[in-house]
Amino acid sequence: MTPFPSTPPNPGAHPRRWPRALAGLLLCAASAGLRATPAGPDPVVSVTGGTIRGRLLPDNGGAVFRGIPFAQPPVGDLRWREPFPVAPWTGTREAAQSGPPAAQLPLGWNDRSAAASREDCLYLDVWTPAGPSAARKPVMFWIHGGANVAGAGGFDPLYDGRALIGRGVVLVVIEYRLGIFGFLTHPELARESPHHTSGNFAILDQIAALQWVRANIAAFGGDPGNVTIFGQSAGSYDVTALMASPLSKGLFQRAIGESGAMDPPHVQTRDAAEKAGLRAAARMGAPDRDALRFLRSLPTAEVLKAGESVVSFCTDGWVFPESPLRTWASGREHPVPLIIGSNTIEFPYAGSADDMRRDIRAAFGDLAPRALALYGVAGGGLPVFVNPIYGTAADQWGSDLFRCPVVVDGQWHSGAGNPTWEYEFNRAIPPRPRVAHSSDLPYVFGNLYAAGSQGGAFTDEDRALSAIIQGYWTNFARSGDPNGPGLPAWPRYDPRERRYIEFTPPAGPFAAVAQRTDERGPFCDLFRQVMGRDASAP
Repeated sequence: MTPFPSTPPNPGAHPRRWPRALAGLLLCAASAGLRATPAGPDPVVSVTGGTIRGRLLPDNGGAVFRGIPFAQPPVGDLRWREPFPVAPWTGTREAAQSGPPAAQLPLGWNDRSAAASREDCLYLDVWTPAGPSAARKPVMFWIHGGANVAGAGGFDPLYDGRALIGRGVVLVVIEYRLGIFGFLTHPELARESPHHTSGNFAILDQIAALQWVRANIAAFGGDPGNVTIFGQSAGSYDVTALMASPLSKGLFQRAIGESGAMDPPHVQTRDAAEKAGLRAAARMGAPDRDALRFLRSLPTAEVLKAGESVVSFCTDGWVFPESPLRTWASGREHPVPLIIGSNTIEFPYAGSADDMRRDIRAAFGDLAPRALALYGVAGGGLPVFVNPIYGTAADQWGSDLFRCPVVVDGQWHSGAGNPTWEYEFNRAIPPRPRVAHSSDLPYVFGNLYAAGSQGGAFTDEDRALSAIIQGYWTNFARSGDPNGPGLPAWPRYDPRERRYIEFTPPAGPFAAVAQRTDERGPFCDLFRQVMGRDASAP
């Protein structure tokens, strides 16, 4: 990306003395840039901008470098600009604490992150394993969820990387701009941009972080030519968005999407996005002329309150030269191996039966009679029948809004000749009665905590399932195929056979994984028709 040349740098230096790294860690990455001096036990590495000092993990478990800047703080005149290259600092910067979450409003579930959030948020954490190795390790690049308006990366203890790096990968966890700071589209922004466009700043942040990885990850023992992007919920939407942007080409070689995929509600035309941006500016009291100067002078909290609805990807002509939904429907997304899946129940629909019928009609148009019949709500009231796996009609409709775009994107990707594996996660965090959105996260990261947002009374069965999932994910990062010794076979997805695997509730020593076919077939087939129509719309 080409930075705006007129913006002055803002180093924010943190001078320190250089320390000494653990001998075992140096053995695995001596040629990669980790260095030792007589001053102390923690590892030092040179990265874009200067040198940083991380922290060794207990029991020779590797090292973590937290709060590494990958771009200049997007504040002041850099608010709503593409990320600028990080400014250099002098001395050695301490990398002991994760950067703050991106600016966000408190929504209940994210109150702790919201209280710590700041606009100055473009930082990442690197977790690297210890031990001698002549080969570079695969890199896993995590994009957190939160509807692209909330959430956190390294600040959230759920994404502690110790379990994953114990399987021989390097983990990168990023922060990126959210909500109105990450997605505002405005005509004045387009006029000042060298690319004559605006919006999609969150995706540009992620691309800048991937560029940082390409330039620096070898210093941590990682392979810049073997990067797997993975994310959950909004992070999974962003994974599919990155796969549709020409600006990210070559920056990653594999992708994993958990509970989110490219779909019509997350894509706007440039005209629609600019109109939404103008409405948000008007709510903030911006003048008709020279609005940006005014908007950039406002306090963070004031901007957040005015911009809750500014969050969609925009077909801007640069990050997305065409609708990313069209890119996916036509098979022009990056042809990288893909794992994609969802949970059996994500979010139950919260409205009334009449609300549900209205929303189904709005979503499916002339196909609505078929959809209403499938969900059993063609008549009055809600159906009495409850699907033993997918729950009530409200459970199914609310969850299919996540699940079926995942299934369809997998069908499109596989149909274009790309290696694809699909899954469904159906393990409730004990003692919760059923699976829900984000239930998969403790298992993916191996962080089966007793408390916290995804805490539970985990058992040996849960730990075994977590080991299986981590095995699949890290095998995939290593080779582009999740299969490997000691794991149940996971067949590649094919649009004709439609085979996928289900991570199931425990019912015996080998019940953690089951092969299935045609996930929500007739339901997701209707979604595919609607998504295909929307993709072909002008």
